[in-house]
Amino acid sequence: MPPDAAESHPEHESRLAQLRERLAESRAALRRDRAPAVPAVAHGGPSNFSRAQVPWALDLAAAWSWRFIVIVAAGLVVLKALAMFSVIVLPVVVALLISALTAPLVRLATDVGVPRAIAALGVVIGGIGVVVLLLTFVSAQVANGASDLADQVVAGLGEVEDWLKTGPLNASESQINAYIQSAQDAITERSKDGEILAQVSEVGSTIGHVVAGFFIVLFSTYFFLSDGDRIWAWLVRLAPRAARERVDSSGRVAWVSLTQFVRATVIVALVDALGIAIVAAILGVPFVLAIGVLVFLGAFVPMIGATIAGTVAILVALVDQGPITALLMLGGVILVQQIEGHILQPFLMGRWVSVHPLAVIVAIGCGVLVAGIAGALIAVPLAATVNAVVQHLASFTDVGDDDPEEELEEDFEELGADDREEHPDLRPEPDDHETPQETS
Repeated sequence: MPPDAAESHPEHESRLAQLRERLAESRAALRRDRAPAVPAVAHGGPSNFSRAQVPWALDLAAAWSWRFIVIVAAGLVVLKALAMFSVIVLPVVVALLISALTAPLVRLATDVGVPRAIAALGVVIGGIGVVVLLLTFVSAQVANGASDLADQVVAGLGEVEDWLKTGPLNASESQINAYIQSAQDAITERSKDGEILAQVSEVGSTIGHVVAGFFIVLFSTYFFLSDGDRIWAWLVRLAPRAARERVDSSGRVAWVSLTQFVRATVIVALVDALGIAIVAAILGVPFVLAIGVLVFLGAFVPMIGATIAGTVAILVALVDQGPITALLMLGGVILVQQIEGHILQPFLMGRWVSVHPLAVIVAIGCGVLVAGIAGALIAVPLAATVNAVVQHLASFTDVGDDDPEEELEEDFEELGADDREEHPDLRPEPDDHETPQETS
């Protein structure tokens, strides 16, 4: 081996070693590039977000707001569903009101040994008989006095025509005839467009709904009176098991409140009808019985129903006997309404139902907007029952000064039902309740 080759051998070996090392690093880098990426683990510290960054009032308002939105949306869905089935819902509600009024009669019959089904059937048939009897008397009175009233209307129109000619307007006969002709033309024009036919069809559809609703009221009233306990037990079983006790007690409280409201309303309606009918009889106004029945039915809309129905008596007095008698009739209607508003309403409604007059007005307005006249009829009893249920549920907390047991005992005494087997205590003793800690 030449001397130069021997000297260069170590250097050659060193270069080969460096080359091998670079190749190894290249292969390692290539493997790292081909290997799947392993995500880096992020070790976070404590969050710098805290409730203090949002004002407490804003946080509370937001929590209430979204819950309120959910409740309102659910209520709108329920109202929409009820409106779709109003032809069935309204008769059932009317049957419930009638059942609340006539349930004591069924209870009295069962106490003397009459089977409950027969007692309920007798009450329903007796109610139909009373309604038919009233309608018969009213129809006979209206039929007997209709011709005389029609003559008075014709004479009154003649007096109005004379006043237009000789009064301050000094209208000529041609002007009066032109007004009458324009009214006739308007009626004829509406009849050409088929509106009369559409109205007739609407009237026919309404009559069909009324007939169907009448039979729904009859059957619902009978079953509410005969099988009301079993129907309510079935409804309670639909609730979650943990909420059945509260649902049952709330329903019984609502029934007591509804019964008291119906009784108070009937008493107020009778007083209004008798008072206005007596004033009409003293003044010699015709259709006294019909006016009394109309005022009685109108009084089921509290605070405004009897007054609106009393305007019919004022109009009849104006047509039949002139403005002086109409003014006297107006004074009689106002007097009866003052007696109702200052004596009966505070004594009966305030004692039995405890609904503020402002709440009554608001409930009537909401009922009219939602369901018209029918909504006005059921709005106040609905408000009364909701108020009773809310107060009952609130009695399970420490809020309020009244003792719920004493209030409940007074309700039972007013109903005349002290039997605990028939009317169990709606509120158990406080010691028997599960506390929130025990429930959780």
